Amino acid sequence: MTDRSPRAALALVVVVTVVASVILSLVHVPSAVLFASLLGGMTHGLTSPTVLELPSWSFRLAQGAIGVVIGAVVSGPALERIGHDLLPIGLVMVATLLISLVSGWLLARRRDVSLVTGVFALIAGGASGVVAVARDLGADDRVVTVVQYLRVLVVLLTMPLVAAIVFHPERGQGALVRSDAGLLRDLTLVVVSLVVGLALARLVRFPTATLLGPLAVAVALALSGWLGEARVPTAVQWAAFALIGAQVGLRFTRASLASITRMLPVVLGLIVAMVLATAATGALLAWATPVDGLTAYLATTPGGLFAVLSTAADSGSDVTYVLAVQLCRLLAILALTPLLARWLSARRG
Repeated sequence: MTDRSPRAALALVVVVTVVASVILSLVHVPSAVLFASLLGGMTHGLTSPTVLELPSWSFRLAQGAIGVVIGAVVSGPALERIGHDLLPIGLVMVATLLISLVSGWLLARRRDVSLVTGVFALIAGGASGVVAVARDLGADDRVVTVVQYLRVLVVLLTMPLVAAIVFHPERGQGALVRSDAGLLRDLTLVVVSLVVGLALARLVRFPTATLLGPLAVAVALALSGWLGEARVPTAVQWAAFALIGAQVGLRFTRASLASITRMLPVVLGLIVAMVLATAATGALLAWATPVDGLTAYLATTPGGLFAVLSTAADSGSDVTYVLAVQLCRLLAILALTPLLARWLSARRG
């Protein structure tokens, strides 16, 4: 362990984050900046007793920015598709939530994992949002971060294999529509959503309000069409992910890292089981609705929203339907997290 001044510690975290971000981006790792900043925080946290804490306001801003990222992708056509197949989509969403609860409960059979931590570590959908609010909900955000993004990685590795082997789609059928609203409108979306959303969060005062407030404002702006197809600028997304990842990484200790490493075989087994179970719900969705099997499978995969949408576009699947189901589950999970955390804490008690 090496003593470092706070300035030297911050410099180390920044350098490791930047270098790791470049390397992970080149090999197409999902959420590369979050992973890199997690490594940056861990690099200092595991090698020095010097306490380095980022300002609490920076964490709230990062949570809000992630809420804006999620809210900005909501669209009218996606909501219309939800309305057309509301019952089967609702049943699939409930089934996925039950799969997540059972998986989290099984992980919490370990003595070093609480029930709240187990459930939020394995809850399907909204990895960035769940990671951002895990600590506020009483979960161990170190475990939640590692397990959530391990789930995303498994989904991204298995999805193209399943799509190719099971469904044999043609490639190069389409592409996602890119935002052309312009930087000014993009920044307006971010500023208005953060200012109004965080003001609402201060009035409401409940866990995850700093994420859900800006998310709700971003949804309203996206549906209104006032700013066109505005999205959060990439640099702002990177900054938000970096702040979240660094905050979590700085809390790692050698003991906590060893504990998480020991649980990885169990976690991997549970994640594979979740992927298979959600694929079964996709088959049921295809049976109950007019959508094809590949669209239903992509709509119910437990994570990796933007990679799933890219795959859907490239294979000629119904991108709007995939987005509708994925968004419905994501928004429902984020909205239910405070109530779910309270219920799980009561169960633990």
